[in-house]
Amino acid sequence: MGRVYANGSVFDGIRHRGSCAVGVRGGRIVAVGDLGEVREHAGPGADEIDVAGGLVLPGFIDGHMHPMVGGLERLRCEMTSLSSREEYLDAIRSHAQAHPGKGWFRAGGWSASAFGPAGPTREDLDAVLPDRPAFITSSDHHDAWVNSRALEITGVGADTPDPDDGWFERDAHGRPTGTVREAAMAMVGDHVDTSREEYYQGLLEAQSYLHSLGITGWHDALIGGYAGIDDPTQAYLDALGAGSLTARVRASQWWDRHRGVEQVDDLVAQRERLAEAGLDAGSVKFMVDGIAETFTAAVTIPYTGDLHCRCGDRGLAFMSTEQLNAAVVAVDAAGLEAHFHAIGDRAVHDALNAVEHARRVNTMSDRRHQIAHLQLVRPEDRPRFRSLAVAANAEGMWARRETPAVQMLLAHLDEERVGWHYPFADIAAGGVPLAGGSDWPVNPPEPIQAIHVLVNRREYVPDGPATDPLCPEQAIGLEQAMAAYTSGSAYVNRWHDQGSIQVGARADLITVDRDPFACPSEQIGAASVTSVYTGDQQVHPS
Repeated sequence: MGRVYANGSVFDGIRHRGSCAVGVRGGRIVAVGDLGEVREHAGPGADEIDVAGGLVLPGFIDGHMHPMVGGLERLRCEMTSLSSREEYLDAIRSHAQAHPGKGWFRAGGWSASAFGPAGPTREDLDAVLPDRPAFITSSDHHDAWVNSRALEITGVGADTPDPDDGWFERDAHGRPTGTVREAAMAMVGDHVDTSREEYYQGLLEAQSYLHSLGITGWHDALIGGYAGIDDPTQAYLDALGAGSLTARVRASQWWDRHRGVEQVDDLVAQRERLAEAGLDAGSVKFMVDGIAETFTAAVTIPYTGDLHCRCGDRGLAFMSTEQLNAAVVAVDAAGLEAHFHAIGDRAVHDALNAVEHARRVNTMSDRRHQIAHLQLVRPEDRPRFRSLAVAANAEGMWARRETPAVQMLLAHLDEERVGWHYPFADIAAGGVPLAGGSDWPVNPPEPIQAIHVLVNRREYVPDGPATDPLCPEQAIGLEQAMAAYTSGSAYVNRWHDQGSIQVGARADLITVDRDPFACPSEQIGAASVTSVYTGDQQVHPS
């Protein structure tokens, strides 16, 4: 049966078309325009959805997230809404009492900003979890908080050496204090057991939540497993086999920086195996540097002030220039696409250099390489996105002063580099594709709120005072911001039939209770999703 969207405005993935009707039949868009003509194309008996002055637009596509991890946290002890040491410990205590047992206690969402530079301690965690081993990831998922029982079970102590690309915070006697950084997380996290059914339920929980926010597709930015982070690959296969995956998904396979280019054959083979099951894994994730919260984001000019960071004052580059260049050349030649995590200006520069090297060695191609996060980008590197045909993956919610990544970094940058934050207007000025992401569960996945931030460079506060915008000259327009979370993410995912409202496109469509184009820009964040369809299936409200 068809459906008709009437009495609303339309954003078609590129531009705002004003008052317009949309017709759907057989899971595809069959007409856009005059209501009478749309009704004819949708056919007799079509359901008619009264948009009531709101907006019809393509389903949001999140270009960079970790949904199964976010779903597992929602089913466990999720703490992203909390902000203090006391609140975290209270939540852990309450959840442990409500869910007693002897197995590993899992939770996530604590912020580095709630603790001193050395991070949380095992003694605090021992007080509320004296007998169960605990592995609790931070909100950025680059650190973990563990208790004494976890260290005992995994055999980690004063004599345990740190890996090359991570470390344990330690006391004066060399004993681990309870905070585990970067790749050292795997030395504990790899001992944690999570059942196949838990993974599957975590993915379904994530999908339901994301659908409620208008998200009908996403790019899973890490399959294959990294440093104690759960691998969602089998959960996707189980969902595909059960017919329960209603979102469209593309995924990036993990590049193991401890191996060389010989792993490309394995990545290609895995891409083919997963494609047979219905999962597109034609992208490869390169972790170029760390994060701002712990000053492991790689920068060229040293950070200022006292950092308490084992890796020094220029951050942590996970791969040498030679390693990264060789890896990207090999990936590009194999028909795979690079998806870089790059936060510091050195990391962004190195990623661009690697693509430039691959373009020169392999010649230009339609490989849609992309760089995600982009917290600090040098002015001279911004035009290179266009010249190298590199897409910018913008995590919209990050581009505001309220995030821990910004709050903790501002005091350690000179005035010039403060102005390098998330320069999306400069990067996009030459027609560079912007893909919109969230990095959920690192940041909230609400696309409307992210769009609000991209336009206003500050978060939406319904009743409270507005904060100062972060680098307001880098704000982008509403059409451009909405395009990032629809057609932009569809472009980098190679989904030519999604992310737009045009005849023949998939009818992954959402409605919003108002038309943000008719509201003041500071009210964009007040909009809310009212209905979500993937093809002919209504997935919210369900």
